[in-house]
Amino acid sequence: MSIDPVAPVAPSAGADTSAGAAGKHNGHGPSGPSAGRPQSRHEPSRHEEEGRRVILVTGMAGAGRSTALKCLEDLGYEAVDNLPLALAPHLLSGLSAASSDVAADRNRPIAIGIDARTRDFTAQAVTDLVAQLRGDRWLDSTLIFMDCEDEILRRRFTETRRRHPLAPEGTVLDGIQQERRLIAPLRLLADLIIDTSDQASGDLKRLLSGRFALDRRSGVAISVVSFSFRRGLPREADLVFDVRFLDNPHYDPVLRPLTGEDEAVGAMIAADPAFAAFFPALTDLLLPLLPGYEREGKSYLTVAIGCTGGRHRSVYVARRVAAWLRQRGQDVALTHRDLERS
Repeated sequence: MSIDPVAPVAPSAGADTSAGAAGKHNGHGPSGPSAGRPQSRHEPSRHEEEGRRVILVTGMAGAGRSTALKCLEDLGYEAVDNLPLALAPHLLSGLSAASSDVAADRNRPIAIGIDARTRDFTAQAVTDLVAQLRGDRWLDSTLIFMDCEDEILRRRFTETRRRHPLAPEGTVLDGIQQERRLIAPLRLLADLIIDTSDQASGDLKRLLSGRFALDRRSGVAISVVSFSFRRGLPREADLVFDVRFLDNPHYDPVLRPLTGEDEAVGAMIAADPAFAAFFPALTDLLLPLLPGYEREGKSYLTVAIGCTGGRHRSVYVARRVAAWLRQRGQDVALTHRDLERS
């Protein structure tokens, strides 16, 4: 993952949909959650055989921090939420190999939730904690920042009739803006930024499982996502391919109600001469990228395939790409973001 600084600005609602059929690499795109992928300032280290895995989860209230912790708990992590920062050093001293019971407990993974409501919270205190984790060779640490567009955060608080924790007497938007200013340094520090503006909880669980499952093989964890350009680019995308040039089954009244998971739709797309030329070119492009990313130390790669409605062409091509990657022994998660909404 490229080491790009992430500007501490409010997420924008727009998305760039200018990617062409040859693909678009978002390694140095604009900052903010709408930049197209989970972004990093420090690539997470991979010390599965050396250190205990520790994940800190922080971010905006309402962006899914608690849901992320629950997902990690379901994956086998010990989850601790809102730990007072004054107690963090005591907890961490028991995680390091320097502790007396390390032989029995060293590899037990843990996820710790921290946000602006945490007792003794300051951005500097969390920064110091992250520095302590990254400086301990016996720990394999990752800082996740959960983010979301301000308007969607406001809507979530309004729909659940909750007050924002930083603005109990003010408006929800006041609290969101105050929190964003308060935790902006942590967004810059994050190993992984996850924007949940257009994600369901199931999407978040698949993303976390693909990247942090305890039985995941080492190397690049690949996610292939189909999507509709009408609904914007997937925010986590590293590479985007536009397949709207392929024959569209939507215009066949028999195929229109079907999806790219159906054999008849796949047969029509595969019979398109444009597909016959495109797919080998796509795999030829990916072939040298994967070992290159792995040498760079990149842990995660999201390949997004888009069409107009996210129902036929993108679904079929995403399935073919995922199958090709699996045949090559890659660890792949396949998601159809907009299939149920098309």
